[in-house]
Amino acid sequence: MSGEPERRTRPRAITILAWLFIAVGAAGILKDVWPLATPQAGQQIAKLKAEGLADLGLAWTSRLLAVIGGAFLLRGFNWARWLLVAWMAFHIWISALHSPMQLLLHCVIFAGAGCLLFHRQSSAYFRNRTA
Repeated sequence: MSGEPERRTRPRAITILAWLFIAVGAAGILKDVWPLATPQAGQQIAKLKAEGLADLGLAWTSRLLAVIGGAFLLRGFNWARWLLVAWMAFHIWISALHSPMQLLLHCVIFAGAGCLLFHRQSSAYFRNRTA
């Protein structure tokens, strides 16, 4: 025993989920921003204005939180798990305002991701993480 705390390796499921959240958030932002660099930028700006700045701000904030949550999940911060759970719960609430199929799909995704985020191995990793 060297007296140093045991360093645990990050569970593969956490790595995959983290990168998935980063990819989903980044793709959502790019979907709106990328067309601004094309010749059809004027059409994209009109479309974004039509959606409303409040809705757009909420959507981009949500996407940015997915990227932040994923990045800090990779770094092993426990609060990032809770941020992503809140992010998923928000999406369930939003999907409830749309179609039953979207609600079902988001519930299934939430259940799977939640199980992986709070699986015994994942919880042990976050509990024993050393900075």
